[in-house]
Amino acid sequence: MKNNVFFVSGIDTGVGKSFATGYIAKIWNERGCRTITQKLVQTGNEDISEDIEVHRRIMGCGMLPEDEQKLTMPEIYTYPCSPHLAAEIDGRPIDLEKIGRATEILSESYDAVLLEGAGGLMVPLTRTLLTLDYAAEKGYPLILVTSGKLGSISHTLLSLEAAKKHGLKLKMLLFNMYPQEDDHLIADDAQRYLKSVLAAEYPEAEYMTVPVQVV
Repeated sequence: MKNNVFFVSGIDTGVGKSFATGYIAKIWNERGCRTITQKLVQTGNEDISEDIEVHRRIMGCGMLPEDEQKLTMPEIYTYPCSPHLAAEIDGRPIDLEKIGRATEILSESYDAVLLEGAGGLMVPLTRTLLTLDYAAEKGYPLILVTSGKLGSISHTLLSLEAAKKHGLKLKMLLFNMYPQEDDHLIADDAQRYLKSVLAAEYPEAEYMTVPVQVV
């Protein structure tokens, strides 16, 4: 596999990770880097990943052949919960080898693959394997999505510490302005604070903001 797969995770559920993933893909494609997105495990759906649909809408490309082939959504479960529980409810274990093969095929066909996880880094894929463990084992650089909501600084720092402990390299910190928060004072300060953390502790990492309106 080429070294062109980036793991996208969030500081929490509902941080706008799918929105942000689609936005990065849109920007990278506009810059001439052929980028596709993939969902590690999709829960709460049947047959089609709603997160992939969000990506394609933001990218402005419609569903792709790789979507029809299920390469971008290799594992889908019906119950909207953590992957480990969703797999148990559906009675079908997560096939990590199947996911890995799909990622490899995409990585050979595109310049970059954005692999979006489910929820945060510590979400269990199985009873013994965390999302973070899978990404670290594969050696995928991390794109971490945060926001300006109250508590985001703490959640971001905890996620960064967990990533560092497991040997994940931070590629980018993505500050999601969508949805718009009412308290601009908190959001603006969160941006300043996190930028200073990046400059001091992760000087090689990129910083990007996702604007409120991207489509």
